[in-house]
Amino acid sequence: MQDVNLVRNIAIFGHGNCGKSSLAEAMLFTAGKIKRLGKVDDGSAVMDFDDEEIRRNISINASFNNYTWKKHTVFLVDTPGDDNFINETNVASQIVDGAVFIVGAVLGVKGQTIKFANFIADRRLPCMLQINKMDRERADFWKTIGEIEDQLPVKPVLVHLPIGAEADFKGLVDVVTGKAYLFEGQSGQLSETEVPADMEDDLALYRERLMEKVAETDDDLIEKFLEDGELSDEDILTGLKQGVAKALLTPVCVGAATLNMGTSALLDMINAIMPSPAERPPLVGTVPGTGDLAERKPLPGEPFSARVFKTMADPYAGRLTIFRVISGTLSGDTFYNASKDCNERFGQLFLPEGKEQRPVDSAGPGMIVAVAKLKETTTGDTLCAASAPIVYDPLITLEPVISYAVSASKGDEEKLFSCITRMLDEDLTLRLSREMQTGEVLLSGVGQVHLEVVGDRIKRKFGVEMALSFPRIPYKETIRGSARVQGKHKKQSGGRGQFGDCTIEILPLPHGGGFEFEDKIVGGVIPQQYRPAVEKGIVEAMEKGVLAGYPVVDIKIVLVDGSYHAVDSSEMAFKVAGSLAFKKGTQEAGLVLLEPYMQMTIFVGKEHVGDVMGDLNARRGRVMGMDTDTKYEIIKAQVPMSEIQRYATDLTAMTGGLGQFNVAFSHYEEVPSHLEEKIVAANNQ
Repeated sequence: MQDVNLVRNIAIFGHGNCGKSSLAEAMLFTAGKIKRLGKVDDGSAVMDFDDEEIRRNISINASFNNYTWKKHTVFLVDTPGDDNFINETNVASQIVDGAVFIVGAVLGVKGQTIKFANFIADRRLPCMLQINKMDRERADFWKTIGEIEDQLPVKPVLVHLPIGAEADFKGLVDVVTGKAYLFEGQSGQLSETEVPADMEDDLALYRERLMEKVAETDDDLIEKFLEDGELSDEDILTGLKQGVAKALLTPVCVGAATLNMGTSALLDMINAIMPSPAERPPLVGTVPGTGDLAERKPLPGEPFSARVFKTMADPYAGRLTIFRVISGTLSGDTFYNASKDCNERFGQLFLPEGKEQRPVDSAGPGMIVAVAKLKETTTGDTLCAASAPIVYDPLITLEPVISYAVSASKGDEEKLFSCITRMLDEDLTLRLSREMQTGEVLLSGVGQVHLEVVGDRIKRKFGVEMALSFPRIPYKETIRGSARVQGKHKKQSGGRGQFGDCTIEILPLPHGGGFEFEDKIVGGVIPQQYRPAVEKGIVEAMEKGVLAGYPVVDIKIVLVDGSYHAVDSSEMAFKVAGSLAFKKGTQEAGLVLLEPYMQMTIFVGKEHVGDVMGDLNARRGRVMGMDTDTKYEIIKAQVPMSEIQRYATDLTAMTGGLGQFNVAFSHYEEVPSHLEEKIVAANNQ
């Protein structure tokens, strides 16, 4: 088994179209893991292999591979850069030991860049930066560095300086060693050359800055630097490694992934300064049954433990469970699922490598591995040795922010919902629920594209077509005033007829008051046996509504009088009488339409506050307060549900992808009269 000190576990992060998958491809090719340098644009990349990824030309899933470079084994996770699939990126940040963060030299820092950088900063994840696409027209290294310094929660230190840019990008200067290198075509390799004369001053300046920064990470280094005014190359790398491990420094490399320029230098830097699993802190969990805290050091000799972070359906292997080994060594064919309190048997241990899986006999700390066809295990579970049980905290997942009504295009509803249920195991941001009032089944997710992709996958995997539509708004009806009315049902056509007669008072209750029924009959004007039928008729009428067919709420009914016929009266007759009285009474009391309001918490940058506030006002929203933290301005507002069905897409457009929000039901309020007329007219057509 690989020495754990020579293992690296790295995720590639960055905004959409910054070149993450292309860089992963270049890393695998340079290390000799793949024989051909594939391209994302033509669908030949190893890490973007899903049919939907190829069709849409974006990364949708986190994908996995590994390579060996100069005796180090590196487990690689390529993450999506699209907001619709941000949870894949969020989860990846919780299971790796370090990040390679990509910023494009043309587009620079975008909204998603800041969002993903915050994931990394919040978890104090060791990180290094790669300025990519240095070969492209309008590539500007120094402008990009300025944006990083101004907008990202990192402390960049330059370890590479680019030689040339755009079509003239041809090499790099290693600030650590002071040596210059030219790229050897698309091999990923470097050949040493002289430092260009016009870069000697820059090299001296940034090497001095680098030594100052790394010296601050260690007392011995700072003492040496102050005494000698210089640090050795080894000292600099030691300080860099310490600074990266503590999330104090973020080294910056350069490259052009599609041309495989700068890749070998990046691989060297990963080996040199990114932490091994053994250098990461122990993970703390709880002991099942006792609740006592326990920790597992990321070492091969510790008891085995692992966290399941992804479940996916593989067309060949079936249901794949993917997990990161935290501690110990997994071998054999059984482990204990401490989250489900059961033993699970598996047939073969695999290394996921793009769309392929390579069998292995064992797995140690830091390795990302998979097994097929587990019966009980789901995403978020803890796997461990039965002799040393432990349960780790669940993975932090993002809440859905958009909901659509779903139905089967060809009427096969049962099969569709069975398929969606299977997709819930793969995607923790999906939620399936039923809106009781409208009867619609709602599928909730991170964005419209997210749900469309789910539908496309269901069609491809199971042959069922899923239709999406905006959910119907669950309006309600109530009354403003009160009324006293009679409801009389009389039908006599020979033989036994029907007779029911009741008088009710109808009164409004406060919002949220629901429904109350009070029997104030004095004497026997309505026999006791018929009075529940009056209430039943009213309740049924309330459900169907009067104004526009929506349920009536927040009313009190008082049964005060009535009459009956000794022969013709029945429960059915009084039920009808109650319904008639209710409909007449609500109209006299003044019916109004209520709409649901949602409580929104919106996170945006200072520069977008004005736009977002203006937009909320246009949506009939009310700002309830504002707050701030180190990264965001936080706006709290109440907004009608009908106004925010497209909000996820609209907020992304307003904020360049930086804005985030969460939403929950708040309360009901009256619909403005001009809108009420339109809703009533539409429902009564």
